[in-house]
Amino acid sequence: MRTCLDRALTFAGATLAAVYAPDAGNHELRLVDTSGGTPSGSGPPKQLPLSGDSPPARALRVDRPLWLTAETPLAALPLGPEGARQGCLLVMGASTDGFQSEQRRFLERYADAVAALLPPGADPPRPTQLLAPALRSLRVGSFALFPDTGLIEADDTLLELVGITPDDFDGKADTLLAHALPEDMHALMSVLEPSAEDFGRRDLEFRVRGPTGEMRWLSLSCRVQAPTGDRPEQVFGVVTATPVLRRGSDDVARIQWLTAALDDAATVRDVGRVVVSALREPLAADRVALAALQDDRLMVTVLDPPQPTAWPEAWRTEWRTEWPDAPLRALPTLRAALRDGRMDLWPAGAELEPGLAGIGTGGLAVLPLPAKDRVAGVCLVGWDRPHEFVPEERSLLTATAALVGQALKRAHAHDAEQELATMLQRSLLPRRLPELPGGTAVARYLPARRGLQVGGDWYDVIALSEDRVALVIGDVQGHSAGAATIMGQMRTAVRAYAMEGHPPDVVVSHANRLLVAMETDLFATCCYAELDMEEGNILFVRAGHLAPLLRHPDGSTEEVEVAGGPPLGILAEAEFPMTSVELAPGAVLALVTDGLVEASDLPLDEGMHRTRLALAAADPEDLGRMADALLGDVGRREDDVALLLLRYDGMRTRPIRAGWMVWRLPDAVMHARRFTARTLRRWQVQEAGDAVLLVVSELVTNALVHTQGPVRLDLVLRGDRVRVGVSDASPRAPAKPVIVDWESTGGRGLMLVEAMSESFGSVPVAGGKQVWSEIAVPGGAP
Repeated sequence: MRTCLDRALTFAGATLAAVYAPDAGNHELRLVDTSGGTPSGSGPPKQLPLSGDSPPARALRVDRPLWLTAETPLAALPLGPEGARQGCLLVMGASTDGFQSEQRRFLERYADAVAALLPPGADPPRPTQLLAPALRSLRVGSFALFPDTGLIEADDTLLELVGITPDDFDGKADTLLAHALPEDMHALMSVLEPSAEDFGRRDLEFRVRGPTGEMRWLSLSCRVQAPTGDRPEQVFGVVTATPVLRRGSDDVARIQWLTAALDDAATVRDVGRVVVSALREPLAADRVALAALQDDRLMVTVLDPPQPTAWPEAWRTEWRTEWPDAPLRALPTLRAALRDGRMDLWPAGAELEPGLAGIGTGGLAVLPLPAKDRVAGVCLVGWDRPHEFVPEERSLLTATAALVGQALKRAHAHDAEQELATMLQRSLLPRRLPELPGGTAVARYLPARRGLQVGGDWYDVIALSEDRVALVIGDVQGHSAGAATIMGQMRTAVRAYAMEGHPPDVVVSHANRLLVAMETDLFATCCYAELDMEEGNILFVRAGHLAPLLRHPDGSTEEVEVAGGPPLGILAEAEFPMTSVELAPGAVLALVTDGLVEASDLPLDEGMHRTRLALAAADPEDLGRMADALLGDVGRREDDVALLLLRYDGMRTRPIRAGWMVWRLPDAVMHARRFTARTLRRWQVQEAGDAVLLVVSELVTNALVHTQGPVRLDLVLRGDRVRVGVSDASPRAPAKPVIVDWESTGGRGLMLVEAMSESFGSVPVAGGKQVWSEIAVPGGAP
């Protein structure tokens, strides 16, 4: 099997490469490193006279590369800067046609890489490893493919170019192909499945999607080796980033690629990635910056490399979170270029203002980005080493600036639209979930990645009382601004109906009639669950929505069979039956929307099965990680996704309850006080008796005086708190007086209750309200 270096030589059209360096007396050239061989099988000479007529000696004397075309083409490239050559790279060609232009460019870059590693002042020059390390510095990867098995041996450089870590590579060609764009798959399949006519060299270019989403062009050169004896058919090849070989035979192909790439770039960040890919590596630049022009400021969106230390101090002082925000008035060079709308090219050593010093000490290109009647921004391309701007580069930079300007303007409009949609979506969903006694809830929402990133999925967790909670998940048809608006209205309505104290079926029925009355063309699905945190009993109501999933404490999962009704907004008089389910401590309830379990290439049954497997495999102790595990790698989502998880732990302190129906008699308050005193003695919390009796007297008196209908007194002991609740048939909450003076005869009772209570308020209940107060037990557990 050939080494990576041998494959790279094949890629460059060579069969042999040798490095020669002069001896201490400059009398002869001595062989330092070699790879490959001559057709006769003999290696290159170990010594060559410096005054002789050998290609290395001649190249050093004329101080320029020699490209010799004969029966066996040869190339001799001096190593090191002009006037201070350190040796010569000798390359023997494999074709009588000589070296092609792209192969010459590669060998010139290869010679620079070898010169950078050549040890100076060796006396005499000693054999050392130069060719292989220089190749690694050029990021040239190699592979050996076995078409019969689909297995491939790839070096680390190739994996890095494709975007795979060595630990994640399983040796299969399909793993590498998965990173290629679908449009280029046909060309790559011709390498994976070569035909009988392919016994020879093949060159092609393809695109891969990097780990962070950026698109990268790669060049592939390979040769099919026919099977011999017991050796199967093999494909040897190399892959390199496109700076080594141009993307096309001329600049027209490059502009065509840039146009297509910018057409796919939706956001400002996407445009920046395309610009970096189009300019930095192909032009061998050291820095690329892209900044949009907003009023009198440059909003820098892309810096490559992104490290702050790679940029001037003036830019570092302007650092804002991820990227800098530079004032245009401090950069007169950019200001003039933007005003005139023309490209400025500054050679090495040009004196620029401090804000630009260090970006391009070897050359700086300032490209205004025109967009119709205005300038959308500016692009900076800088080199550290002296760079000569050839006419082809000037044409490329001019064409690139015009294309990028239009793309940047579109991307800004897209980002503004998405930001508005995101703000709308966030304002319609809960900011945070309440803390629950005896359980933990987490939620996730992911917008669709296609079109407007706003949708109709919603979730909510509603604390109905100290021991009851409602869980809601729903989905309004579509993912648009209209769907998000209806979603917000439905979420608000369901919360309001739930807080009024209605049972689950009534809450969903009210929401259904409301949506029908809106006269919208959209419908909604919903799953509503009310959980008794004390008993672990949960009541489900399902309106056209997916069934909930339940993970039992032993790790088994099931799809809960919940009786369902039609979606909301279709039939005003629809019925929504309730289903009761018992939860054991440690159980996890999962409510999902169809965006998680269904797609064009994912049937619903299979999606629900996958979600159940993920639910069973995840650790319920960390509910946040469990939610992330259920989301998985959703890729380019066709629909938005909502997920709501609740782990039921059971209440650590079980409350003790007692109730009393207050009859409307002249001595009703006295009987209520006696019932309260007996209850406190039975609970052995007489220390709180005075405060509790005062609160009971005031709340029962208010209910009897200001309301009609039945009145009920409920006492609850939980931990170190006694909760007093007085329910009546009036929906109106008690109102404290605005002004209380010494002549006032009413309103003082509520002020006393508030003063004696740790917390105090009222909540709606079915048919009325409940006024409640919590009193701490003196000396109780904290």
